[in-house]
Amino acid sequence: MASNASTDTTVSGKAEVVMAALDTAKTEISRRFIGQKTVVDLSIGAILSGGHALLVGVPGLGKTRLVETLGTVMGLKSNRVQFTPDLMPADILGSEVLETAESGSRQFKFIQGPIFCSLLMADEINRASPRTQSALLQAMQERQVSIAGETRALSTPFHVLATQNPLEQEGTYPLPEAQLDRFLVQIDIGYPDLSTEQDILLATTGQGDLEIKQVFDPEQILAMQDFTRRMPVGQNTIDFILHLVRALRPDDASASDTVKDGVAWGPGTRAAQALILMCRANALLNGHLAPSITDVITVSKAVLAHRMSLRFSAQAQGLTLQDLIREAIDRLDHKGAAA
Repeated sequence: MASNASTDTTVSGKAEVVMAALDTAKTEISRRFIGQKTVVDLSIGAILSGGHALLVGVPGLGKTRLVETLGTVMGLKSNRVQFTPDLMPADILGSEVLETAESGSRQFKFIQGPIFCSLLMADEINRASPRTQSALLQAMQERQVSIAGETRALSTPFHVLATQNPLEQEGTYPLPEAQLDRFLVQIDIGYPDLSTEQDILLATTGQGDLEIKQVFDPEQILAMQDFTRRMPVGQNTIDFILHLVRALRPDDASASDTVKDGVAWGPGTRAAQALILMCRANALLNGHLAPSITDVITVSKAVLAHRMSLRFSAQAQGLTLQDLIREAIDRLDHKGAAA
């Protein structure tokens, strides 16, 4: 018993240290990315969960600023790639070039692409061709690249934060649903409220930019990712996740008539995995040692919406995926069973 008590004290003490550091990180990020608590929490949560995030918002809402700030505060070496229709896979992954030495001998040398970093910003990912998108998304999944018959591991940790403009679709290549599923979360960035927009104007139009400090380093990020995965999840929370995911599948018996009629396909098992990871991260970011159903509800839209597809008839009726997710949550009681 004494040993168990000692272990519990150690875990609790470590959790307090992690939570305090995360609070400091959120404060630093919020000094440059003002008034978007949910966006900041989801972005950090994706990193804590070891996944990638897709940032969706119109131009001028600070997506690039957020990624740059995250890289500084989290202590991750970051690179940025502007995706364009003529971008080739080698422009991201790297390539081999033939070098001639002073002696006249020749040999191939591998030149690393920008993907060899800890935090990659893929700006306007839907502007690149499907071939280039696939090269990036394969590397995101496998955490390695294969060039000229040789496999090279990517940095550890490795995260991609991709941005996408939801309005301007001319000349773009929308990500297929199977590739969207590779992103742990989709984070929608909306317009700030009046007070927040005033704070942004005052903070960003003065002399010089606000300096922020580094809070973590890569080793600490890896340790926090391990700690996040070790957080216990209660059976009630697991049941709620399972019932929620299944209630959004049109061919499942527990799905409502609205889901059966309006959803072309629902979230797969990877969505349930993502929900468990993100609800753990959300609990940690809010100072809790164990995730609850409230944490699942908080992250559900960001985790599930991009893993589903509406039928045209549902779109014509004005339904949205967010509406269907909200309806499914409302139909579940707090034991994770159908109400």
